[in-house]
Amino acid sequence: MSKQLSKDRLILVCNDDGIFSKGIQALADVAAEFGEVRVVAPDRQQSAVGHSITIMDPLRASPFKMASGLNGIAVNGTPADCVKLATDQLLDRKPDLILSGINHGSNAGINIIYSGTVSAATEGTILGFPSIAVSCMEFGEDADLSGCMEAARRAVSFVFKNGLPRGITLNVNAPGGPFKGIRWTKQGDSRYEDEYVLRKDPMNNPYYWITGRMEILDEGMEFDINVLNDGLASVTPIQYDLTAHKVFSTFSEMEI
Repeated sequence: MSKQLSKDRLILVCNDDGIFSKGIQALADVAAEFGEVRVVAPDRQQSAVGHSITIMDPLRASPFKMASGLNGIAVNGTPADCVKLATDQLLDRKPDLILSGINHGSNAGINIIYSGTVSAATEGTILGFPSIAVSCMEFGEDADLSGCMEAARRAVSFVFKNGLPRGITLNVNAPGGPFKGIRWTKQGDSRYEDEYVLRKDPMNNPYYWITGRMEILDEGMEFDINVLNDGLASVTPIQYDLTAHKVFSTFSEMEI
């Protein structure tokens, strides 16, 4: 890759953990290997907000100096808000790629539905930009993100070399620690066995706190969660078209 080609690219970096997160700095470092980087991200933790957008309150964008010295923009909105606002108002030109992450916590299996990280990338895809979401299985802020960074690096290189079909987002996940390999995967089937625990606050008022565990329903190394549990990174092509096409072809021939 020539330096001139690299400088011609503009890469927008977002996340859902907040602009202050260690993960977004790591992803910005990877992005800088491929082009000019702009960071636009939420000004606070926005995990599990899904694809929500702000419609009843004003959005405000404020300059933010990141730990590395990189200048970013903090937005008082959701990850999807950040991508929409950045591409419409905050960037001086349209991005060549949108990266979201590195999230602290896996976004494989059913987590894709809830994830603000994945939704930021999906919003980029909806708007017509090649987009990648990147997540680490480790939640700790001190997690070793080196393997995730290498997985992201390979995914970015793949997209710049091959492009992505319209409507497709790459969802990258990796364990914490050194890089041990990467595979193409399908989204695994899973579900949460949720439990809401009743507690009392200091004023003796009741409140509920969600807990529970994930049940994995798929077997086989073609699924993201199983590949991750085997120590490898996974890359899953996902789409925002939720039509059940196989079922539709059957139902469309039936009277309703």
